Amino acid sequence: MSAQKENEKFRSKKRNEIAGKTVVYLILLLITAIMIIPFLWMLSASVKSNREVFLMNPFVWIPEEPKWDNYVKIWTKIPLLKFVSNTVFLTIVVTFLQLLTSSFAAYSFAKLEFKHKNTLFLAYIATIAMPWQVYMVPQFIMMRGMGLNDKLLAMICLQAFSAFGVFMMKQFYEGIPSELCEAARIDGMSEYRIYAKIMLPLSKPALSTLTIFTFVNTWNDYLGPLIYLKTETKKTIQLGLKMFIGQYSAEYGLIMAGSVVSLIPVIIVFLCLQKYFVEGVASTGLKGVAPWLDFLTMLLQEGRFWEVLGTRFLLSF
Repeated sequence: MSAQKENEKFRSKKRNEIAGKTVVYLILLLITAIMIIPFLWMLSASVKSNREVFLMNPFVWIPEEPKWDNYVKIWTKIPLLKFVSNTVFLTIVVTFLQLLTSSFAAYSFAKLEFKHKNTLFLAYIATIAMPWQVYMVPQFIMMRGMGLNDKLLAMICLQAFSAFGVFMMKQFYEGIPSELCEAARIDGMSEYRIYAKIMLPLSKPALSTLTIFTFVNTWNDYLGPLIYLKTETKKTIQLGLKMFIGQYSAEYGLIMAGSVVSLIPVIIVFLCLQKYFVEGVASTGLKGVAPWLDFLTMLLQEGRFWEVLGTRFLLSF
């Protein structure tokens, strides 16, 4: 009788576990659909005529005669190649400099001892909480005083350092045993060689994660180039698309085609680094999300999800 009860209890627990995972997967699928449907609509609209873009009855994802020439016209309507080359140059340089400066500073904060280290680190990280709009005007005045207005160098100087990058890399470096550095110092290696030969090869996941964040933010940056870049030949792709929308506001197919073109490099970078991106998220300060997912699964398995959600809703008042 006892064995039968245990068997029934095990089956009930298994059913609740399957039901909980099913609900979680359905929620994730719903969120995925909400995120990806606008992107699919943009792809569909990029090969349609202006009349077909907003034709909803009936709605057709793939038109009978796709207008692939939209992807050709977008390069001739505006100097898109120049905009893309400017953005590629700016993004690659900024990403490289952020990886270099963030990893170097993070190594110092994580593995070296010097006076007021914690105070300096906290003061630097505190700048993350300060909105860029607060010091946007002083930065512009400083760049103009240095003669860097309307130059890509101004954007490079402003984005070459990242407090978020230092914080993330420091979290990763703290997970590397300090005994490795101590053994290297005993063998006579300098701090620069320890950083280059030991820390950097081990930090590939964190560097890949930071690469994705930096690349995406720099590539999609609109406000910074809008403030500092005035000459058309120096503009980035985001400013170029805005200029195209201003001149051809009714050419919806071409606008969507230009938007797709601007997304391709970001997608390529993410697909190439997604393996290391997942490892980097799991091994840096972002890994605290996992316990919350386990807690959510537990609530769903025990049938207490809506009870807890209702309690939190009432407490919010």
